[in-house]
Amino acid sequence: MKNILPALITLLLFSCNTQEITDYAALVNPLIGTDYKGNVYPGAQAPFGMVQLSPDNGQPGWDWIAGYFYPDSTIAGFSHTHLSGTGAGDLYDISFMPVTYPLKVADAPLGVHSMFSHEREECEAGYYKVHLDSYDIDVELTATERCGIQRYTYPTDTATVLLNLGKATNWDATTDTYITKVDDYTIEGYRYSNGWARKQQVYFRTRFSHPIATMQCDSISIHAGTETKKVAGTTRFTFALGNDRQLTVVTALSGTGLEGAEKNLAAEAPDNNFDKFLKKTQDDWNSRLSRIKVKGGTHDEQVCFYTALYRTMIAPTLYCDVDGTYRGADGKNHKADGWSNYSTFSLWDTFRAAHPLFTLTTPKRVDDMVNSFIAFYGEHGRLPVWNMWGSETDMMIGYHSVPVIAEAYLKGFRGFDAEKALAACVATANSDEYRGIGLYKNLGYVPYDVVDPYNADNWAMSRTLEYAYDDYCIARLAEAMGHDSIATEFYRRAGNWRNQYNPATTFMQPRDSNGEFQPGFNPDEYTPHICESNAWHYMWSVQHDIDGLISHMGKEIFVQKLDSLFTYSTAENADLPIFSTGMIGQYAHGNEPSHHVAYLFNKTGKPEKTQKYVTQIMREMYRNTPDGLCGNEDCGQMSAWYIFSAMGFYPVDPVSGEYELGVPLFPEITLHLPGGKTFTVLCHSERSEESQNEHNAKALCHSERSEESQKKHTQETARDSSVATFLRNDTARYRKAYLNGKRVEGTTITHRDIISGGVLEFR
Repeated sequence: MKNILPALITLLLFSCNTQEITDYAALVNPLIGTDYKGNVYPGAQAPFGMVQLSPDNGQPGWDWIAGYFYPDSTIAGFSHTHLSGTGAGDLYDISFMPVTYPLKVADAPLGVHSMFSHEREECEAGYYKVHLDSYDIDVELTATERCGIQRYTYPTDTATVLLNLGKATNWDATTDTYITKVDDYTIEGYRYSNGWARKQQVYFRTRFSHPIATMQCDSISIHAGTETKKVAGTTRFTFALGNDRQLTVVTALSGTGLEGAEKNLAAEAPDNNFDKFLKKTQDDWNSRLSRIKVKGGTHDEQVCFYTALYRTMIAPTLYCDVDGTYRGADGKNHKADGWSNYSTFSLWDTFRAAHPLFTLTTPKRVDDMVNSFIAFYGEHGRLPVWNMWGSETDMMIGYHSVPVIAEAYLKGFRGFDAEKALAACVATANSDEYRGIGLYKNLGYVPYDVVDPYNADNWAMSRTLEYAYDDYCIARLAEAMGHDSIATEFYRRAGNWRNQYNPATTFMQPRDSNGEFQPGFNPDEYTPHICESNAWHYMWSVQHDIDGLISHMGKEIFVQKLDSLFTYSTAENADLPIFSTGMIGQYAHGNEPSHHVAYLFNKTGKPEKTQKYVTQIMREMYRNTPDGLCGNEDCGQMSAWYIFSAMGFYPVDPVSGEYELGVPLFPEITLHLPGGKTFTVLCHSERSEESQNEHNAKALCHSERSEESQKKHTQETARDSSVATFLRNDTARYRKAYLNGKRVEGTTITHRDIISGGVLEFR
């Protein structure tokens, strides 16, 4: 009892100064990351929804990759598809714009638009609202999984809406469009395009809350090779609204055809009740966000946490109709039977932390995502690398469906055919003509001097390291399934990372087809042979064999290099690429290859350095401001790093089932698990025994205090809590960790520890 009481008093001290969160959706700030390099959109979406209904500024360029850039002041439409922080300019499909006359028109590419101000803009999870200053129109957005719902409030009882099917920006190019009037309230059509998603097909059905008074369609010319054809461009609709001056626009999407869009509309949004759909979606968000409950911290920290948790649940995206039908990678319609098909897999990013987080926060979807991979393999011949809307984009490197599959199986997920999954992994890893895999198998590395038709960026050195990790995952999966010969072969391949290490430079270094290391090597340089990084960043991409890397390099060199990574800064006048952001020395938190590296100090016997840098990253690079993300969100990976780190642990090697300990951001975090179990993380500031005894005595006479004395005690408690929070976040590192009352030996806990439920205490 003597040892437990101080911890209980400290916990009570934190708890009595903390309000219970009830509306998690309201804590989400989708504007975080819409400035600087975050490349996210602020609009409305249901969890993992096919529809991402959001405003577009109407400008092309890197800053407008997600359609919206906070410093801009124009809105040119509200489209139904967007990418979350990917750095790839595509989608923006089915774009509506409410207007009044006269129209505000600028030269292309902006065209028809409105001015707006952030002072008249609101957003939270599942909801977005803005005032179009040029037309005096309020626009509100919400969404179901497959439908976008818009509500326009006009200044008069007549309304005009523009639908621009020809709209294309950044990498996207319209190839065909179609629109027709179904009845007085309903239209349907499609938009085909080529861009990052090849041969993308988006079908839609839209229902208006008032009958269409007039409908006028302007055609545009589309150039496809030597052929030029006229297709639907902008269509103008007018309506007589009546006294409420509101028009609700409900649009369902489908990738399978007009019939699919019709079914989705009937099933998910059979009426025009905007408030009903908003409540349902926000109830859904509240349910999902409440699976991790935090206590304490500042308001801004809570906003950053729940915005990050929200961002981990907007991709991957649902990609099937309500009856399970989806358009596959072979261009044919297929049906998911007993599972839901997903797309938008940014796997080079998300295998690191986002997918491991799903195994804790949304386990039902893990099996569905693996089934989506297996189906994609059957339609395409390879597991997805980076797919969306039924298309393989071939963006980035590795075959990182593999660690997601292996992690799921090793963590006990069995809602998929494991034999088919393993066969797909092995076949993908043996696609010899794809991205140097054949050379990798023969030489033990990918040479930088061989032209690869699949990837003009080359990235040879990085590919070797990524392939070696994926091969290790195949070996672990095969071993667990009893396929020893496959395991032996892929464990051998998993050691290929050693072939990129040059002991003369003590860096991973590109090699040519004759085995020679690249001459004139400078680890600071960003070269075509290293993927979006330099040699400092990719030095540590051996997540599966850190002990082997230490042994191969020598511990002294490893420790020296790791320290230097965080202290050796690039020259102030250096021209860094757009993905080198969130820099601490050479460490780049704005790009994924660095994400696990701060946790490697645990492997050197210096966990206090892990805690120091992880705390610095959480506090400095995640802020409740539009520029509050230090780099591309990348479909939830940037946010998943933050969620894990705020909970006090991180999956350096996702398939290992182990988490390296860091330091929690909040005094109390509770993860709600299936079956009613909970896993709670507590962070205490320890008092001296004399101070604790005095505090305990004060606590026990709590009920006997006068009003004046109680007021003074409350002030002291608030002060103590503030000091403890300050120490926890800025100077103090944990000295001891206890799991269910037992001292944690080493610096790791396991996945089984978490899902079994219990309490992890940091003191």
